[in-house]
Amino acid sequence: MPVDQPDRLRQERVDHRFKALPPDADGLTVAELAAERRDLFTGGFTTPVLALSAESVEHNLALLQTYSERHGLVFAPHGKTSMSPQLFARQLEHGAWGITAAVPHQARVYRAHGIRRIFLANEVVDAAALRWLAGELADPEFTFICYVDSVRGVELMSEALTGAGATRPLDVVVELGAGAGARTGARTEAECAAVADAVAATPALRLVGVAGYEGEVPDADGAKVRGWLRRLVALAADFDRAGRFTATDEIVISAGGSAWFDAVADVFAEIPDLSRPVLKLLRSGAYVSHDDGHYRHLTPFNRVPDEGALQPAFRLWAQVVSRPSPEQAFLNAGKRDAAYDLDLPEAQVVRDGRTGEIRPADGITVSGLSDQHGWVRTAPEADLEVGDWVGMGLSHPCTAFDKWQLIPLVTADGTVVDYIRTFF
Repeated sequence: MPVDQPDRLRQERVDHRFKALPPDADGLTVAELAAERRDLFTGGFTTPVLALSAESVEHNLALLQTYSERHGLVFAPHGKTSMSPQLFARQLEHGAWGITAAVPHQARVYRAHGIRRIFLANEVVDAAALRWLAGELADPEFTFICYVDSVRGVELMSEALTGAGATRPLDVVVELGAGAGARTGARTEAECAAVADAVAATPALRLVGVAGYEGEVPDADGAKVRGWLRRLVALAADFDRAGRFTATDEIVISAGGSAWFDAVADVFAEIPDLSRPVLKLLRSGAYVSHDDGHYRHLTPFNRVPDEGALQPAFRLWAQVVSRPSPEQAFLNAGKRDAAYDLDLPEAQVVRDGRTGEIRPADGITVSGLSDQHGWVRTAPEADLEVGDWVGMGLSHPCTAFDKWQLIPLVTADGTVVDYIRTFF
């Protein structure tokens, strides 16, 4: 199944389903609207409107491709961040091995848009999803790998896949938990071995490696994260010595969120020679848009600046709809429009409603969000009136993408060159 579906998405008709798009564009296809190269500010868009920087997205895609290649890593970026087939296609063009998912629905979206390799970083125990997956495994060009972390999970997977008549085994990796009180995963090496034994006992599954998520290490710091990653590598080596990987041509060792991929690169460089080639699989996802808050502070590039720097690609534009006092203003963007689970939006620039001039948002602070209003504190030096546009940086891209179905992709001069479709 080729990755050609983004072209089909551009034939979708624009209408009231897609917030912020110009009302006079109703009936145009996405491709036709993109071809008009409208200006974000004067082309009829209504506020609030979320914009994605074309230049920053391209920069970020290229940077992680280069980083992965430099460190000998295979990259399967987590698609839950954007749930955008267009961005998946760009990630694959930039060398990605495949796309990571978290739940079966996401995998179904990926398959509907032609993704041939999926790594699902969770244990799948839903019988209906496993029946669907059994059907997908009939495609010999489809590669699918998911976690297992319990004997009971192995039983449920085996029962559903066998009942559905799966034509080949499902590839699985044993998930090592990141520690007591962390998220999923078998907590001890002995428990991991018990899960691996259960996998070996059923023809419905095939053990191909080990995996986990270092971002869940309690009280994480560089030393603790590297310590856990070395446990993961040691688990793979122990499994290999025990002959647990005889059914596979390569051994998968996977980790790597968006906060510690430098540690993953360091420790995976230490992986000893095993009986089979090793697929060192990195899964960071937030890099594609980066952000102006959570990941700005957490990105590993802060620790390894010589390797590059990601660029925040999101900017949410809203208008001042009320200026009830010199100390307060209200915008027409709220929780329905902006990520807010980790940090509030950051006022960065103001576009003058009278002249179109863009200036720094001096003395302007977003102090809270209602459903459809942004609360703004204004210092005496703030130059802000009703009708002005405020451009805001966002924190946590995963909860920014999911509020918008069709996002303008904008160049630095304000020209909208495409529209990014999401499927949440």
